[in-house]
Amino acid sequence: MPYLPAGFEVPPFLPHEHGFAEGCRLRELRLQRCTDCGRFRQPPAPRCAHCRSNRSDWTAVSGRGEIYTYTIVRHAANPVLREALPYNVVVVLLDGTEGVRLVSNLIDTAPEHIRIGQRVVLHWDIRDAMPLPCFRLDPDAEIIHG
Repeated sequence: MPYLPAGFEVPPFLPHEHGFAEGCRLRELRLQRCTDCGRFRQPPAPRCAHCRSNRSDWTAVSGRGEIYTYTIVRHAANPVLREALPYNVVVVLLDGTEGVRLVSNLIDTAPEHIRIGQRVVLHWDIRDAMPLPCFRLDPDAEIIHG
């Protein structure tokens, strides 16, 4: 069962985001990486913010990390999301990415049990034919920060 309601539509991917979308279709979390300076670009962009190169490739990452910050949404800006209230939005600091943060959702955890620093693992939320990355608490980890 998807985390967000069935009527919630995923916006179309932009041309410079297609590597991310292809990774999602394959259930592989891929991040854009500059081929000149080696830094990750998240969110994906046509040019590297550090060296201004327009060359990049897509690198698979583990999908493990920790909750950097989060919020609990109690008022739906989109009417389709009303039935999901309250829902969370988490920012996950991804392991092995030199500080890349991914905005997503944490599933199977009540809002009052979410904490900054909790370790999380990738989970694929199936939305129509497109798997989207979300996270679950890592049952084998302890809080590192926070």
